[in-house]
Amino acid sequence: MVAFLLIGALLGTVAVRALFSLERLMAQSSAGASLAIELSTDAQSLRERSENMERSARQSLVLRDAVLRANFDDTAQHARDIVERLQDNEVTPQRIQEWRDQLQAITALLDGEPETALEREQAVASAFRALDGHNVALGQEVQAIIARRNVALQMSLDRSREQLTQQVTGSILLAALLALAFGVWLARPFKRLEQAIAGLGQNQLDRAINIAGPRDVRRVSQQLEWLRIRLTELDDDKARFLRHVSHELKTPLASLHEGVAVLGDGVAGALTPSQAEVVHILRHNTDLLQQQIEALLSFNAAAFDAKQLQREPTNVRSLLEAQIEEQRLNWQSRGLVVRVEGEAVTLPLDRKKMSSAVGNLLLNAIRFSPAGASIVLRLAQDADGVGIDIIDQGPGVAQADWERIFEPFYRGERQPVDAVRGTGIGLSIVQEYVKAHGGRVRLVRSRPNTTHFRIELPHAH
Repeated sequence: MVAFLLIGALLGTVAVRALFSLERLMAQSSAGASLAIELSTDAQSLRERSENMERSARQSLVLRDAVLRANFDDTAQHARDIVERLQDNEVTPQRIQEWRDQLQAITALLDGEPETALEREQAVASAFRALDGHNVALGQEVQAIIARRNVALQMSLDRSREQLTQQVTGSILLAALLALAFGVWLARPFKRLEQAIAGLGQNQLDRAINIAGPRDVRRVSQQLEWLRIRLTELDDDKARFLRHVSHELKTPLASLHEGVAVLGDGVAGALTPSQAEVVHILRHNTDLLQQQIEALLSFNAAAFDAKQLQREPTNVRSLLEAQIEEQRLNWQSRGLVVRVEGEAVTLPLDRKKMSSAVGNLLLNAIRFSPAGASIVLRLAQDADGVGIDIIDQGPGVAQADWERIFEPFYRGERQPVDAVRGTGIGLSIVQEYVKAHGGRVRLVRSRPNTTHFRIELPHAH
């Protein structure tokens, strides 16, 4: 809200200043136009009054009429008032004085003896022609003044327009920069909130959530931190419950398994074929149940151990070669070819846990590969980290299983017919151990005759 108000205030201030500037320029333009009309009117009126003065003056000399002389005096006074206004509007004082001197000379010619009236009438006519020249000069100067004021007004308009353009452009750029700055300032905490929510969704509960930013963001951050703590407690409760249930089931299951074994061995007496079949079914299901319980315990142990890494500098290529050697009997019995590609690279790893992760992926590749196929373990590194690719020539992962293959106890629909059914926790353990190292494991590509898993591990910082 503060950000929006600040940007709005900035743009509003510029708009108000622009409005006042426009009003001022309109007032200047209106005043300039009015003054130009007034000066032009005065110049025109001065010429008309000069004509009236000439007519009254010459007639008063010829007719010796006092009324005509009074009319001349009134008109001359009005002409003086016009010249006074022109002087107040920047007309050259010298030119004003020349006009006044000429009018004074004309007035002096009107005073004299009646016998010289005709001679003075000719001199007055000549003097008025000179006065007309002064009127023309005053009119030209008035036009020049109007032109100068128009130029000055146009320059003022241009300067104001340039200033207004700069102000508007600057305010828009500043508003854009403020909007960008506020956007970045707000986007960063929201991006962290998004990452925190994604981390909770991916069960990454070991990192505290503390996001700085506006009050609302901090409040949401506190709620997410409370949720993280609550999920951690629930996860711990679930793990304890599974461990307790698994241990509690192992004792009666062991007794059941021994009882079935005793019956199967005929200790309690010979069995009929039907009874032997039932005992066989019981033995198979108790073995399966024991396998599931042990898998559950193994998964819980892996989830717990993943949080306690014992890192040490590890040659990753040697780790891959060691896993291939450990499972030599498995892949040689199926006639498989297993090889490692890539240059040696050293990373700080928990060797035991990473060996378990690679071993699980290799074991899956062996189980699903047809006889005589090839399995490639490829090692590569780039600026982001180190990649371990496990590529086999098995049937591939069904499209419907892609999003669930890393879920605990989930088994895909494509299972090898000649192999023991898996427990569904191998890939889950791989994911736990790889995530504990700050990396990730993913299915890169899967199609008939090619399955490609990749472990991505970051460089040490």
